[in-house]
Amino acid sequence: MTEPRSRVRMTGKERREQLIRVSRTLFAEKGFDGTSIEEIAASARVSKPVVYEHFGGKEGIYAVVVDREMQRLLALVAVALNAGHPRVRLERAALALLQYVEESSEGFRILVRDSHAASGTGTFASLISDIASQVEDVLADQFADRGYAPTLAPMYAQMLVGMVALTGQWWLDARKPDREEVAAHLVNLAWNGLTGLEAHPALTAVTARGLPAMTAAAELRSLARPTKEELKDLERLREKEHKEQEKVRARELREQERLLRDQEKARARELREQDKLRREEEKLVAREQREREKLRAQEAKLAEQQARQAEREAARRAKLAAERAERVQRGERVELVERIELVERVPLTEHARHVGQGELEGRETQITQPSTSTDAEERAK
Repeated sequence: MTEPRSRVRMTGKERREQLIRVSRTLFAEKGFDGTSIEEIAASARVSKPVVYEHFGGKEGIYAVVVDREMQRLLALVAVALNAGHPRVRLERAALALLQYVEESSEGFRILVRDSHAASGTGTFASLISDIASQVEDVLADQFADRGYAPTLAPMYAQMLVGMVALTGQWWLDARKPDREEVAAHLVNLAWNGLTGLEAHPALTAVTARGLPAMTAAAELRSLARPTKEELKDLERLREKEHKEQEKVRARELREQERLLRDQEKARARELREQDKLRREEEKLVAREQREREKLRAQEAKLAEQQARQAEREAARRAKLAAERAERVQRGERVELVERIELVERVPLTEHARHVGQGELEGRETQITQPSTSTDAEERAK
């Protein structure tokens, strides 16, 4: 037999708070799905019907736990964002989150878990979105004062809150360094950026004096009445910001001048390249012109040579034709002379019978004498 458990008589409100505390511990340790109504009732030393009576089931009590944690964290951040200077707001918001992580580890573990749909308040992302909506108003005012587009404030608010929230999630288990140093480094990155990181960041005196835990009302009262020292710190902080802004503007001006010089150099280089290309093109055109003129001269010379050769060929052909004609003519004359000579050399014995002896002798004597070419030509004529 089990020993009867001693039950403490509580009011309904006290019993409800007890069940919330017990459930908060179990949900932080095991999550929603890993926790049962039986475990909640056993840890609170009550029966299951008591839990159902107050919350209607595990979903109901889980929704109350998550809602309380979210409201507590949002209240801390809201109080921190009421500080005057933007950097002080950022420092205190980072400290508020880290303080919540340190003092309410169980609640933060519940929030960063994948919240169950039964919670009625959404997931950790919705919590980040709620905090970002409060930061958004602060950033919008600062963007307008600095000449930036206020429409970008929601995006930057998500970036800023997400960076702080994820750092808190990491610090939940690391716990080193202490929360003030973690907050200082967070603000160092968020406020100065990577190009202006401080080697040894620290919180401002205004934020450092407000580190002890206090209620929201007390925090608001302390912020409503800033001391002279806080005002001096804020003034020094404004001067430092002004100097940093001047440095940034000077750096931007130098960068713009450098860009202008680079652009001028680039334009000058382009002009030189264009002049060089133009000169090369002119040289190419001139060379092509000379080549064309040279080709035309060669063609004219070749045509002249061909004409002279044609004239010589025509003269040669005419000469050959004349020589051929002369040879033909001379050949006909020779043939005629030879024919005459042949006729003159024929024996005249039969003819001598019919003519007188005297005439025959005279004729033979004339024929036997050698005839010259002139005589042959005369005879031929």
